[in-house]
Amino acid sequence: MPDGQYLLDLNVLIAFADEEHVHHKRVMRWFKAGGSRNWGICPLTEAGLVRLAANPKVGAFSVEQAIEMLMELAKVPGYRYWPITGKWVDMVVPFASRIFGHQQVTDSYLLGLAIKENGVLVTFDKAIQFLAGPQYAANVLVLEP
Repeated sequence: MPDGQYLLDLNVLIAFADEEHVHHKRVMRWFKAGGSRNWGICPLTEAGLVRLAANPKVGAFSVEQAIEMLMELAKVPGYRYWPITGKWVDMVVPFASRIFGHQQVTDSYLLGLAIKENGVLVTFDKAIQFLAGPQYAANVLVLEP
């Protein structure tokens, strides 16, 4: 059973970091209800936040502002940085048969990291529940928008 460590998927991280995001209030309700105890990001979500926030078609920030956003997030109580120390293949072996497309490559790595660290991947993406299957269902928390 996961021990209450929460790894934020990129979609949740963006909503958490951007007060103007359509799902910001939803993420903040979850965060205040218990998610704030032990939450974090990893290199993939960190890079994803900078990439999307600095993309003029998506975000409204410069790369410097996005980096500052990451530095500010690291000061929020309960923050934990999740380093990635395993190979992608090794992390996804337990559920590799359920990876059905290229769009799940990053999701599967995040799920594998959550499983490896006995944590929970917090996401808006319901398809990750299928990826996890019954064996790893406790390692996924889907926030309903």
